[in-house]
Amino acid sequence: MDLMFYNLREDDFDDIIRLGNEVHGENYVDHAMLEKIFRKSCSLGLCCSKVVYTGPRKRGQLVGFRLTYAPGNWEIDEWCSTEKWGVPPEKVCYFKSVTLDENYRGKGIGSALLQMSIAAAKQMGAVAGITHIWMLSPGGSAYKYFTRAGGKDVRVWPKRWAGDYEKDGYLCIIHGKNCICDATEMILFFGEQK
Repeated sequence: MDLMFYNLREDDFDDIIRLGNEVHGENYVDHAMLEKIFRKSCSLGLCCSKVVYTGPRKRGQLVGFRLTYAPGNWEIDEWCSTEKWGVPPEKVCYFKSVTLDENYRGKGIGSALLQMSIAAAKQMGAVAGITHIWMLSPGGSAYKYFTRAGGKDVRVWPKRWAGDYEKDGYLCIIHGKNCICDATEMILFFGEQK
């Protein structure tokens, strides 16, 4: 079985919703959210968000996706410590999430998706990427994964997703409506830093 990687397209949305809700909890993403994410992912005719199937798109099964916002194409909010980044915010992409079917974890797929997103973001002028790591991922896998990729801690945000149920209907897979999960803001530089 050959894995096939693609740029995110709108016809991937149903598959992403199914896998996202299975892995992260009900209402993790929906069509309206994915439309916004898709618009934020694309710039200069390129797309930073990627998907991977077990064969040709729509004939294979979606086994993973990486959602990434293009540099200068996303809103910097109260959860971003721009003063600590050391690079201009408009030159930073945002790694929103990576999701893999549990049967495909630990096989380098997440790293391949990340490298593909980075390649597209660099072509768009990005010099770094920011993310908010879910600190309760099983076995600390999200933090370990991003640290191995070169990510550096910026700041810990207690209860980062508190209030997301009221805002978006997101049900935390661990805490339900009352998410108290912490996030670590991390930055990944795409080249040598002075």
